[in-house]
Amino acid sequence: QVELVESGGGLVQAGGSLRLSCAASRNIFSLNVMGWYRQAPGKQRELVGSITSGGSPDYADSVKGRFTISRDNAANTFYLQMNSLKPEDTAVYYCKAFLWPRHYWGQGTQVTVSS
Repeated sequence: QVELVESGGGLVQAGGSLRLSCAASRNIFSLNVMGWYRQAPGKQRELVGSITSGGSPDYADSVKGRFTISRDNAANTFYLQMNSLKPEDTAVYYCKAFLWPRHYWGQGTQVTVSS
């Protein structure tokens, strides 16, 4: 069982930055995959990026070069640093963890980018 608690969303102007945090209820070394997803109004949820335990992060083409996933093992927390934000990045952002054989989701946090 894994509980994920997100924080860090908000309203930002285009070109600005935000950092989202996802705090896990257990040691993140034990998680097979950690990732970030987003869902804009009227659209399907999409993968933003993910990182495997001990691996390098991978990103959707739409955010490459602007978003960065990182982790703090001591804090059992992983992050999504979002730079050069665009209005089209506006969405509810969710963190997700896969601990075989289940997926676990955070509660979601709203990110709104104004033009």
